[in-house]
Formats: sequence, structure tokens, C-alpha cells
Amino acid sequence: MLKQFLNLKLSQKLSPQQIQLMKLIQLPTQAFEQRLLEEMNENPALEAGKEEEYEADEFANEEYDDYDDAESDRIEADDINIDEYLSDDDTPDYKTQANNYSDDDQERETPFASPVSFHQDLINQLNTFILNDEEREIAEFLVGSIDDMGYIRRSIPDIVDDMAFTQGIYTDEEMVEKMLNVIHELEPSGVGARDLQECLLLQLKHRTPTEYVELAIDIIENQFDAFTKKHYDKLLQKYNVSNEQLKKAVHEIEKLNPKPGGAFTGNNKVTENVVPDFAIRIVDGELELTLNGRNAPSLHVSKDYQEMMQTYKDSRDKSTAQKDAVQFIKQKLDSAKWFIDAIRQRQETLFVTMNAIMHYQEEYFLDGDETKLKPMILKDIADMVGLDISTISRVANSKYVETPYGTKLIKEFFSEAMKNDQGEDVSTLEIKKILQNTIEEEDKRKPLPDDQLAEILKEKGYPIARRTIAKYREQLDIPVARMRKKM
Repeated sequence: MLKQFLNLKLSQKLSPQQIQLMKLIQLPTQAFEQRLLEEMNENPALEAGKEEEYEADEFANEEYDDYDDAESDRIEADDINIDEYLSDDDTPDYKTQANNYSDDDQERETPFASPVSFHQDLINQLNTFILNDEEREIAEFLVGSIDDMGYIRRSIPDIVDDMAFTQGIYTDEEMVEKMLNVIHELEPSGVGARDLQECLLLQLKHRTPTEYVELAIDIIENQFDAFTKKHYDKLLQKYNVSNEQLKKAVHEIEKLNPKPGGAFTGNNKVTENVVPDFAIRIVDGELELTLNGRNAPSLHVSKDYQEMMQTYKDSRDKSTAQKDAVQFIKQKLDSAKWFIDAIRQRQETLFVTMNAIMHYQEEYFLDGDETKLKPMILKDIADMVGLDISTISRVANSKYVETPYGTKLIKEFFSEAMKNDQGEDVSTLEIKKILQNTIEEEDKRKPLPDDQLAEILKEKGYPIARRTIAKYREQLDIPVARMRKKM
């Protein structure tokens, strides 16, 4: 049944151009600049800068000169429309504009701790493994799926589907599992785990085997629930060990890192400049949005390549060698024209998406009060701009915006809606903030369990279920009450 389901979904293949455009949209400014350099190095028909002025194209209205049909080696007229490649109007019309692009991008690079170095370190480690092209693509995609804490919080089937639809990589669960085992060999130990239990087991299995490490592995593997609930009496009875033996096994577990990716937030992590992709300013009481001008490069199709096409057009001796050459030129010109158009589409997509987000959250952007962030989901913005939800997600998950209140990751502005006791829609961000404040003010000798927190928030006007409190607490990276207790 699973295989049939995948086949049905994969029948809706995206074109290579659509896949490439989606990848471009997902890239933040610095990564986009690197991608641009790669494209220009690979395609000599693509040039940067404003195209030199020259007279209007004298060939634009000429038709293909159909030579003697007896010439056996010439290209047929319907093979290539030469005139399509001879236009001199390829200088894009999306030059930097005062209302849309920032003119001081270099000055506004904000020092910001970025997870890029963490993922790059993992990629560098992958280079020490002998992998074929398919395996490397899958392994690198898995590295990209690791969150800042070092976990892959997605199911294998979801990863298989996402690789097919977003990257054009078609594989199966067995291959992904194989590459996940490779990821589990990387440092820091425990990286790439799907949950805490797997994370701790991976670290223990990389330790030097001892009596207490072996006991710790058994506890995590088979008595994880009892351990997390600190039911030590049950563990003593189960394993028939002394208090001292159990204490040493527990000590081995306590030395493990539950957040292997978090190690990169310390002194060993390289602080990089995250360049804001957008900037929002308040001008005369109105919000003004600019797209970083580095996302709007001036590109054009090479005049030399157009002239090579013209030379071919003028030649009456169209040999096989010339035919091969003009096919190569055509390919490079097609690629250059497509890339220029894709960049234009990327710019438009980024700007209209952020513009919609800015207006949707206008109250917040005007004064910076986080309680004024309105409930907003991807579909709200997708409906406003007429784009697919997945496109909005790609913009929100990878782009930063500079605001008067600091540089923010765009996805932080999204949240679901919940009802308060007045029946009004409030943002889950607002509720999380109140929950966090409540926990910070609690008596640490008697931390509040989730059911009591639910009662307190209900008294404040937010009727939230206990399981929702638990979910928000986990999202805020706040442990359960017994783990917050202090002597």
C-alpha cells in the first residue's frame, strides 16, 4: 500500500526548471550569491553587469534563410529559430529600484549566530566517507534536515517524499535508512537521532564498553520510561543491582548530551554574518519594505554568443561540426535566458511574500510589541499572494528580515490561533509568552505541574488544555516540573 501511494504522488513530477526555481527561492542572500557565481562559472553565455549599448537589433525581423535542400549537412529550419537568440533586449528590466531594494546592504550585515557552521561541519565530515553520487545527495539532504539541537524530527517516508518533490531525488526508505546510519557516525555523537532515546543510545554505544555503560544502555533501551520518571526502585528490582551500581550507571547517562547540536552555540561555534534578506523601516509612521539589493543582480545574455549565432546564420556552409557548435550555443543561451528569468521570479516571490507578511503583522512592526503578533499560518499568506503554501514555507524558513527591533527569522512571525475566554482569536505566541513568564515566577522548590499551569492560564483568560500546555512547554525548551525542581 505504501509503494502504491508513493507511485501515485511521484507521477506528479515537477519539471527540472520548477525544481531549480524552488531551490533558488529557498536560498538566503549569501547562499544565492554563491549559486549565482557557480552559474556564471558554468555558463559563459551569462554575464554580469549592464549590457553595453548598441544599435537596435537589425536581425530581429529577419526570417531564417532557407538554403538549398540539397545540402545534406545543414540544419533544418525548424531545428533552431536563430532569430530567437539574436535579440539585444536581454538586459533584464528588474534593475534595483529605490522602493524595492536597499542601497546600503553592505553596511547592514548583522553579526548573528547562525547554524550554518554546524551543518557545514557535518558536510565536511561526510567528505571522509566513500559514497557514490546518489548516497551523497541523500546524506547531504539528511544533514540539511537536522535541526539546531541535532535531531531529525521527521519520519523516513516524509523524507523520501520531500526529496522527490523538492530535490528531484527519487529513492526508497531502505536507502535513506542506510544513509541515516552514516549520519549517526558523525560527530558530535548522537547527531541525527529521531528522539531523545535514540540520541542517548547512540552516544552510549560510542563509549568505551564498561559494566556501567552496558547497564546504562540496557536501561535506556528497555526501561527508558522508568528512567525518565526517576522510578529508581523499579530499576533496582528489575536489574537486581546495588544502589551504588545503579548510581554509576545513571551517572554515565547524566554525562550524555541530550542536545548534540547545542554544543555549537558555545565558544567553539563560529559566529557568522547573517545578511538580512529584507529590511523594514518606519518612515513617517508608515512601514517601508526593501529587498536586499544583492538579490537583484544585473545580468544579461552574452553579446559574443549572440554574434556567434549570427555568424552561423550568415554562413552558407552549415557542416556537421557547425551544427554541433550551434546546438551548444543554443543550450547555453537557453540556460542563460532561463536563469535570468528565474532570478526575476525569485525576486518577485520574495518581495510579494514579505510584503504580505509585513502588512498582516503591521501592528507588531510599528511598535515591536510581541503580544500584537496576530495568529498567522502559511495559508493566510499563500491566499493573499496567490502562491503555493510550500513556496511561502521556503521563504519563511530560510530568510531573515531586519526590523527596528532586531534581525528576525521570518518563520518566527507565524503562529496558530486559539480562543481566549472572550472568544477572541489570540496568537499562540502570546500564550507561550505568558506561560514562560508564569514558569519563571514559580517557586522552584515546588515547580508547577502542567495541570496547575493550565489552571493558572485559565484564570488569566486562556482556557488551555493540559496537553497543550505540555506541547508549548516543550516548544519553549522548558523541562517538566520535577526536572525544574531546585534544592
